[in-house]
Amino acid sequence: MSNTIQIEIAYAPSMEEQFLYTQTVEQGRTVGQALSQSTLLTRFPNLNTEHVGIFGRPTPSDTVLQAGDRIEVYRPLKIDPRDRRRQQVEEERKQDRKA
Repeated sequence: MSNTIQIEIAYAPSMEEQFLYTQTVEQGRTVGQALSQSTLLTRFPNLNTEHVGIFGRPTPSDTVLQAGDRIEVYRPLKIDPRDRRRQQVEEERKQDRKA
């Protein structure tokens, strides 16, 4: 029986660009440990890996990985979704007034 598992690490620095790395790690490794030895940080050495998840669910860095897990590194939001919705409502109201 092997002491290693395969995982994936995903990151999208923009809507047009995405990276997906397959990585072999020792069983019992955590998300943080896998990220610290990943190819992703070689390519993006200043990347903030504080906000990550596994398959879309926010996950702490001390979570132990399972075979087949995909770690997703989330980029910061440009605008809070609630603020964006407020802006949309204001714009819609202005359009209604003009009509």
